[in-house]
Amino acid sequence: MKLQLGRHIYGLGAIAFGIVTLLRHQINSLGDISLPGILIYIVCIAELTGGLAILWRRTMKLGALILAVVFFIFSLYWISQIIKMPLVFYPYGNFGEQFSIALGGVFVFASAISGHPEEAAKIERAAYISYGICVISYSLYQLFYLSYTASLVPKWILPGQMFWAAATTAAFALAAIAILSGRSALLASRLLTIMLIGFGVLIWLPACVIHPHEMSNWVENAANTAMAGTAWIVTDFLYRSKISPRERQQGNVSLEEKKN
Repeated sequence: MKLQLGRHIYGLGAIAFGIVTLLRHQINSLGDISLPGILIYIVCIAELTGGLAILWRRTMKLGALILAVVFFIFSLYWISQIIKMPLVFYPYGNFGEQFSIALGGVFVFASAISGHPEEAAKIERAAYISYGICVISYSLYQLFYLSYTASLVPKWILPGQMFWAAATTAAFALAAIAILSGRSALLASRLLTIMLIGFGVLIWLPACVIHPHEMSNWVENAANTAMAGTAWIVTDFLYRSKISPRERQQGNVSLEEKKN
């Protein structure tokens, strides 16, 4: 059985969210709004429980369901902000981010459904299309706030900050086109996963080390980890879809065999 690293990275992202929620005493996915303490603790417990449960095969279905519901509720909050500020892109971008993380849980939940392959396939297909749309929002988010995006790029990476801001914005757009069109979708999702992991390694992890008391860096690191995990989960879904039902049942097809 191939180790599903995407699911584990996704779970670690959820656990990180739970820890930061507890330390910050604020629901990080909802911005800076104040909420009752009991609600914050409920969300913290849900994020930690879901993140831990999804790491193990026996409990991953429950963990995926918890995380899908939690992050879907967060995305609903940003819909309310879109209604209030329809001409500002900030809430659109946050909706796309939270909804895409919720979809990671949906994919894992659907993959754990046994005895109802048609229903699972329908859920995965709907989640897949929704994810492609979310990747469009990633690109637009960076485009609308290109200067801020450029400021996040380490200055030592050549040829320059604005170059990489523009390049990654275009990469998100191309990945969305590939995912939605189905042309080179598996390659695009793999490259998307690598890019998001690169954001974590080059931007958010160093930011947490250099400025450990800036909780916003830890929030962004958790979000990026969950998004990278989701992208990897989508990659696993596309890979599985290339395997015939017989091969899937036998469970003896390795990634190396598919490449050869």
